Amino acid sequence: MRALVVATEAPFIALGQAPDPQPLHDQVVVEVRAISLNRGESRRLESQQPGTVTGWDLAGVVVRPAADGSGPREGARVVGLMNGGAWAELAAVDTEWLAELPEQVSFEQASTLPVAGLTALLSLELGGFIVGKRVLVTGASGGVGRFAIQLAKLAGAQVTAVARRTDGLRELGADELLSQLEPSGPTFDLILDAIGGPVLGAALQRVAPGGLVVSFAATVPDPVSYPTRELFSRAPGARLYGLYVFTELARTRSGSADLRRLAELVAGGRLDPQIDRVDSWERAGAAVQALLDRQVAGKAVLTVD
Repeated sequence: MRALVVATEAPFIALGQAPDPQPLHDQVVVEVRAISLNRGESRRLESQQPGTVTGWDLAGVVVRPAADGSGPREGARVVGLMNGGAWAELAAVDTEWLAELPEQVSFEQASTLPVAGLTALLSLELGGFIVGKRVLVTGASGGVGRFAIQLAKLAGAQVTAVARRTDGLRELGADELLSQLEPSGPTFDLILDAIGGPVLGAALQRVAPGGLVVSFAATVPDPVSYPTRELFSRAPGARLYGLYVFTELARTRSGSADLRRLAELVAGGRLDPQIDRVDSWERAGAAVQALLDRQVAGKAVLTVD
């Protein structure tokens, strides 16, 4: 089958050949129609073995149902995620990480939901009942950030967004826009951080007593530094939680149901996937480079044609 495989030269991805997947008893085979790009998987390309098929997000049609009878039927339109292997014509996907799509949701829209949408959803749910609470989202112009703003607003939170580029974020539901996060100022009950480094250090100084900081990405390599007393003395009971979506889904066992929830919100017009770029997967290299160069505001999608 055709697949996007790791290459030896920048941007380290090329269209090539790979073996057809051999599904386990609890996996379906999906004919992939669209994939979306995430910064994490794109940054790892350079360090992976040439010829590897990577990729996390996919949407397509089931061509072989699971042998154990679980999951969607043959011909079902689905969205799913994998911890590697999604960037191919065919993919074997665990039925726990797969959901059927409402008719109103396109493959392109659906492909944005797994990693970015689930990361936002799971991060917010860690904050518990957030109606009326103050929620801060850093890296808010990225894929996760745009989902988080919308989902937090739907849940009744007061949302502050931090991003270099704030265009369109107020329309998504942000009540306040910041170009950078200072270490002093009003506190927040829940903080979702996609940056790390000094931004995470500032976030730990802005969390409210008993509040929560969820760290799910690191887009800068700098170490995290903050005055220790600003956490244990000023904000007693506050916590820092590291969220990695695949580990979190293994713990919650909620992947299928959560993907369906997100897809239904898109179908109902209550959640916008914020697709900024759509290309054929034959131009994957340019799309990956654009994402790494911060030229994508939202999600980049590749169609498997």
